[in-house]
Amino acid sequence: MDMQGAANRADEILDAVLTEINPQVQWAHGPTSTGSCDVSRMRVVMTIVSEERRGSFLGVVDRFWRKSGYRIKAINNDVDVPAIYAQTTDGFGVTLSIGGKGQAFFEVDSPCVKESEVAESTTPPNGPAYEDVYPLPRPNVHSDFWSAGAT
Repeated sequence: MDMQGAANRADEILDAVLTEINPQVQWAHGPTSTGSCDVSRMRVVMTIVSEERRGSFLGVVDRFWRKSGYRIKAINNDVDVPAIYAQTTDGFGVTLSIGGKGQAFFEVDSPCVKESEVAESTTPPNGPAYEDVYPLPRPNVHSDFWSAGAT
């Protein structure tokens, strides 16, 4: 597998977990980064996930990753910035972390693969693309479910 193949696989992993979240959350692409032999893809959730719903959000992802055969490597139960770190059966690292204002970040890191060029993801975001906007704005999409209790 080369770096483009790894980026494509990372997109598949991200697509699968975001499809599993119901009700659906709006997301945008975060940065793609490459190392000497690895690729990272990120998706940033633009839906506000309230403090009251963070446990449910993390639980949905945790259950899906376990059902998919991923090995849970660590769980950070911090109240303000919880995270789940896992690994796929084919060696990709997957992370869900919650940051400021309840913004969720999904990141997939590839194992070392053959060097190649890496194109941007072809998966369209399900909301604004925020092209050439960095950093992305804080979460700004209200969900009757995920944002419940948020001020």
